[in-house]
Amino acid sequence: MKADIGLIGLAVMGENLVLNMESKGFAVAVFNRTMATVDRFVAGRGADKNIISCQSIEQLCASLTRPRKIMMLIKAGQPVDEVIDQLVPFLDQGDIIIDGGNSNYPDTSRRCSYVESKGFYYIGAGVSGGEKGALLGPSIMPGGSAAAWPLVKPIFQKIAAKTDKGEVCCEWVGANGAGHFVKMVHNGIEYGDMQMICETYQMMKDGLELSNDEMHQVFNQWNTGVLNSYLIEITSDILGYKTDQGEAVIDEILDAAGQKGTGKWTAVTALEFGQPLTLIGEAVFARCLSALKQERVEASEQLSGPSNVYKGDKAALIEDLKQALYASKIVSYAQGYQLLRGAADTYGWQLNYGQIAQMWRGGCIIRSVFLDDIKVAFDSNPELVNLMLDQFFKDALEHAQAAWRRVMVASVELGIPMPAMGSALTYFDGYRTARLPANLLQAQRDYFGAHTYERTDQARGKFFHTNWTGRGGTTSASTYLV
Repeated sequence: MKADIGLIGLAVMGENLVLNMESKGFAVAVFNRTMATVDRFVAGRGADKNIISCQSIEQLCASLTRPRKIMMLIKAGQPVDEVIDQLVPFLDQGDIIIDGGNSNYPDTSRRCSYVESKGFYYIGAGVSGGEKGALLGPSIMPGGSAAAWPLVKPIFQKIAAKTDKGEVCCEWVGANGAGHFVKMVHNGIEYGDMQMICETYQMMKDGLELSNDEMHQVFNQWNTGVLNSYLIEITSDILGYKTDQGEAVIDEILDAAGQKGTGKWTAVTALEFGQPLTLIGEAVFARCLSALKQERVEASEQLSGPSNVYKGDKAALIEDLKQALYASKIVSYAQGYQLLRGAADTYGWQLNYGQIAQMWRGGCIIRSVFLDDIKVAFDSNPELVNLMLDQFFKDALEHAQAAWRRVMVASVELGIPMPAMGSALTYFDGYRTARLPANLLQAQRDYFGAHTYERTDQARGKFFHTNWTGRGGTTSASTYLV
């Protein structure tokens, strides 16, 4: 018997994805660097299933129908390159290597060129949904060698999540690293969503002095409206969870966040492209600040601030928090889509923005009803330059704006940090401002470095220099954009 697809890497995602594939009628050959892991899986969750246990890379390749389809779910970085080099000697022309891990998109672009130069195909597929998604249906974002897509499409679209309307949360994204780029932006938005929910939680807990049970009820109610999403749902579950002894687990968890790098990659890429991804950047920095636990404990004993307790109408502020969170979420996705557009312009990718919203609608961590509205916006206007300019979202921001500002005022007055939601409002105000103070900034740059400036009464692209001190002369520096 030959397998339809091979999978390398039997950690949480790999193991569950194998079971997903097998349950959909596909025979799967499996291999793991540690053979004990393979043996344990085949004898346990994989027992009596259409799964072939392989002792080596060579055996894995020999166990597959042609063209071979081999998916890696391993740690990003050098391990991926090492496995590719191990696979190459056992492949034939037209075989397909798939990286389903969280690889950085430039690495995927490089690997795609390398593998294609050997006569094979390469796909970098972003896979989101965690353990449950991998088992029951993840969001899959494939990109790379376009010729490989028809060969893997039947498998990917059968195992992928479906929306409530039956739409498949998997479609071809674009060339080289496009799939992993879209997954990276997904993860960056995930960072932002999680941070904004945490800021809302802290305002409720410290500012409004709500109990875990009260917050559980609030988030549970929010999950029935415009904020309906996986992350709101699990937040409600977490706040309501108690041990058999009646203890709230949330209160015992150390406030020092971890991260694996995809949020950082998103922020760094935004800087490289000159895109103002302020909210996601703040979410990454918030995790960095949380990691300074001991420093913060010591600082809390030396630095003073206002009382954290809110004296006004609690119910009113809870409603304001809901509106502020929704408005900030709109900004987060607007920024994420701006980065996608910047990448499309840079690399010549033909990204389908409405389709990307559909891929994120089910299976993945950021799935929400909110994405339906984004899909409608981009389907209606594929050239939409910023999500905030769509009529639906313009109206939503107008409705939420006063509440959003009241929450930010409360945050400042109470000394409760809300960096992501605050940066969202600042971005909104900056984006809607026709004239920013960058004219002064350009004058400063020209004053000390002769960096030149453009004029309001001249055509764009024509640069001028002023001899501000009378001693600088007429020589100016060259002009360039980051």
